[in-house]
Amino acid sequence: MPGPTEWGGSVGVGPWPGPWPTDPRYDPELLAEGDRRNVVDRYRYWRLEAVVADLDRRRHPFHVAIENFEHDLNIGTVVRTANAFLAAEVHVVGRRRWNRRGAMVTDRYQHLRHHPEVTGLLDFAAAEELTVVAVDNGPGAVPLETASLPRSCVLLFGQEGPGLTPAARQGAALTVSISQFGSTRSLNAGVAAGIAMHAWVREHANLNAAPGSI
Repeated sequence: MPGPTEWGGSVGVGPWPGPWPTDPRYDPELLAEGDRRNVVDRYRYWRLEAVVADLDRRRHPFHVAIENFEHDLNIGTVVRTANAFLAAEVHVVGRRRWNRRGAMVTDRYQHLRHHPEVTGLLDFAAAEELTVVAVDNGPGAVPLETASLPRSCVLLFGQEGPGLTPAARQGAALTVSISQFGSTRSLNAGVAAGIAMHAWVREHANLNAAPGSI
């Protein structure tokens, strides 16, 4: 019978039928009890470490960063989306602690890095030759719909409400905005991050290498 999953439903696969595979990537416990994790089919029954190693082999060269000076509740969603689009890393700027519930356990598969201040993120980006792209609808922003995103970059997002800090805006080499047509002033940071990441994917990713497409 299906059991509980990482995200609370009843999906996945039961115990492995027939002789067990000898590939060391497979987890004996999952083979015996079934795999109810929220993973694409190619990773069914694989050990966590094996999944991460395979993801590392294919990760995209874009990073995602979000400021967390007021305990932003969107960070979990950003992490989950970064995992879906195979970002190299997610950077949390400001407070180290964040609500992991929205990540739906995807933080186990996604590399995370913490920077107490924006300057730490900017120094990292400079050392790794990553272009910092702020996603903000303030003055001087280029529409994301017409912009060309650098292949190696950090997509930087502010918090729900206040948006990016002045230091983050000043440190960005490029600022892009997401076109809006309704009455709201801004998008949820988690939604904005998903839109921006997908824009990078449309421009740079190999779509034939997307086993988890829906």
